[in-house]
Amino acid sequence: MIRSLRRRPNRTSNSKGQALVEFAFVFPIFMTLLVAVIEYGFLMNANLASSYASRDASLVAAEAGNNTGADCAILKKIEDDINGPSSPANIANVQIYWADPATGAILGANVNTYTRSTITTIACTVGGASFTLPYSKTTSGYPEANRCNVINGSGCASGHTGLDTIGVQITYTYTWHTPLKSLLGFTGSGWTIVKSNAMEMEPVL
Repeated sequence: MIRSLRRRPNRTSNSKGQALVEFAFVFPIFMTLLVAVIEYGFLMNANLASSYASRDASLVAAEAGNNTGADCAILKKIEDDINGPSSPANIANVQIYWADPATGAILGANVNTYTRSTITTIACTVGGASFTLPYSKTTSGYPEANRCNVINGSGCASGHTGLDTIGVQITYTYTWHTPLKSLLGFTGSGWTIVKSNAMEMEPVL
């Protein structure tokens, strides 16, 4: 009787060492890609949150018209919309401005700029509710009372011949969330995200 013999592969220490070396090469690349995906997710969230908040705030601005406290309502909406993992603390400033209806650009110096602050606050009363917001007003070129929400511009401030197009721009400072900066040898603290939207004001009846 002839017995068939099966040859078993010899696993030498050399093959084990080779696998360990290959793992040592691949693992850092894998971890860098994983961290990059996580960082990109945080960045996209901040980008989308800023875009959504500016769109939402411009809608509030269009509806608020020239009412007292309109800017407070706009800022409050932005603060509420930008939330985890993004943070409203990373908002650098908010601009509320009279916009060119064709391009959405700021018309001259018609802009109110609110810089987010850890020291000063502004007192607000909107719809009977009182609250404070962590901002300081640094430019006042577009007063609430001067905004026109009348179709033919009757009774509006000089230069306003019809419904204003009002814009809201958010400047958000994105900071690194993962060690990717160190892994890739990047410099700088992060990126600046600027998002803006403009809408025509709702006419009063």
